[in-house]
Amino acid sequence: MAEAGDKVADRYLLQEPIGRGGMGVVWLAHDELLDRQVAVKCARPDDDRAVGRLTNEARNAARLHHPHIVSVFDFVDEGEICWIVMEYVSGGSLADMVRARVALPPEEAAAIGCQIAAALAKSHAEGVVHGDVTPENVLITEDGVAKLTDFGISRALWSEATMTQTGGVRGKPPYLPPEVARGEAADRKSDVFSLGATLYAAIEGRSPYGEASHPMAYVARAIEGYIETPHRAGPLADALTKLLHLEPRRRPAADQAVRLLRRVAPSSTPIEDTEGPHDGDTLDRTPFTMRLVPPSVRGARRRPGRRVVITAAALVTAAVLVGWATLFGPWGGGRSDESGGSGKDGGRGTSGTADSATRTGPAGTIGDARTADPCKLLNPASLSRFGETVLDPDYGEIDRCDVLLQGESGDDIADVQLNFSADPPEPGGDVPTRRVGNVTVGAYQRDGDECLRNIASADHKQIWIITERLDAPAPDPCQLGDAATDYVVSVLDRGQVPRRSGQPVASSLLRGHACRVLDGDELKRVAGVRVADRDPGFGDWQCEWTDGSGDAGVKVVFNRDNQFTTDDGQSAVIAGRRGSVSPNEWDDDSCLVRVLHRSYRNSLGDDTVEFMSLNVYGPESTGKVCKTAKALAAAAAKKLPAS
Repeated sequence: MAEAGDKVADRYLLQEPIGRGGMGVVWLAHDELLDRQVAVKCARPDDDRAVGRLTNEARNAARLHHPHIVSVFDFVDEGEICWIVMEYVSGGSLADMVRARVALPPEEAAAIGCQIAAALAKSHAEGVVHGDVTPENVLITEDGVAKLTDFGISRALWSEATMTQTGGVRGKPPYLPPEVARGEAADRKSDVFSLGATLYAAIEGRSPYGEASHPMAYVARAIEGYIETPHRAGPLADALTKLLHLEPRRRPAADQAVRLLRRVAPSSTPIEDTEGPHDGDTLDRTPFTMRLVPPSVRGARRRPGRRVVITAAALVTAAVLVGWATLFGPWGGGRSDESGGSGKDGGRGTSGTADSATRTGPAGTIGDARTADPCKLLNPASLSRFGETVLDPDYGEIDRCDVLLQGESGDDIADVQLNFSADPPEPGGDVPTRRVGNVTVGAYQRDGDECLRNIASADHKQIWIITERLDAPAPDPCQLGDAATDYVVSVLDRGQVPRRSGQPVASSLLRGHACRVLDGDELKRVAGVRVADRDPGFGDWQCEWTDGSGDAGVKVVFNRDNQFTTDDGQSAVIAGRRGSVSPNEWDDDSCLVRVLHRSYRNSLGDDTVEFMSLNVYGPESTGKVCKTAKALAAAAAKKLPAS
């Protein structure tokens, strides 16, 4: 008999029993090789049936890799005794949670149910029926993540309750599907019923079959189809009714159960599904870890002179404004300075073809970088529950759009910024993610007043949503970011990122290509930097050339603002244009040169400017770096789009 202090496979040090059943024991153990806590389940050495069930469980669970399924790390056969080595979940079970709190709110139960339904969807896709979904087999981590455990017919090992004799019927009687109680084999829809019964118990504190003093009484009620009406279900009632339908064919499949429960669960619930992307499915989510690198350079925020403020009353006017914009706005034939009619008038638009506005592509994709419209992914009205919202379409990088939140005084109290990125997401890292339709959403932990959300598109690009609290009182930036992310996901679920409308004017930087403003001869001014060592940004509206090591380089960025000032640098004239020079602005031994390109009125009627930023860095004196930067900026300015 195993004891504390024994080692399994000369590696797993047994510490203390954490579960005991009629056919074996579950131990907390320490994996000395990888220095981590694990759970080790063993079968009684004198029970051949238990050994067979343990082996079967190991085979079933080991093929199911999913964030909401307890992972199997190892299987050890020591002749007389077998062991499964599993992920250790320290937070306890759903049964423990219910016992401690009597009952869960419907929203919290739905959040747990979403995650377990996603685990079942993965299991069913792999041909594995769990057969024993119960509160005891739903484990909850200390971070609130739900995980399904105890796969296979050896599930009786977890607790004495699973050993209850029910006349040959397998499973815990209070959660037994009617068809299984009648002697039919458990199938996928049986798991769905047991999930419903588990959630029923979580909110009501008892089985859907009511209270009974003998296990066979539950079996009899299951055979009869006796299910008590829940009294605390609230918004969860409809989903429970469908999950607990007496006819298996009328129950939803596990992936459909995710959608039902997601309607009740909080929007921040991590919901996973690893069957892969599904067109039109916004609620099957698959998390994995991904290295998501946030954009490194962000412009300072400004307060534009004129904005569109979305309030409850203003929503009534929105349709009128849309109709006005269609006739007289930036892409129509009207008189706005940003109209697409004349090359002399202004021009926030696209560099694509005339039919780009109607071009569509696969759901979840960004598509052509130079025609994708970031402002079509931000809806001020969808954020109006947080307060008065302000659309700020022409600020910072060209691939960027903002919505500002105003306080009662009219000051900006929060900012929602959306940027595109051409960099493909890299596997690895520790950012929790979830699959939503054809995209993957990454949620960073809040960092002070800032919160980041990332969406990896189906065509291997990225969308960054950066929310920041600017003043108090303001909403939680992560709640604001989640709301903005939900809207972006809803748009991507219907198709590709919407296109920019119409054409940009001839002089707009939207028509420019940052990687074309400097050639090899000009880049020779910076030691070691070559044209071939370049990194084009999204839409080619920024470009960086380096020496290969990153010690020296040149970066060009096309930007916008409401005005061009030289407050942060020294005034200068660059190639006959107004400019500024800022030594060591980005880093030591660097020099940032800004060159005004043009002024215009944007689609909201705000005074707006486009300008080019050029930064040079390298292991030379600041004076020499600035001299080089001014020379390169003058050369680049001559290649910007001309009116």
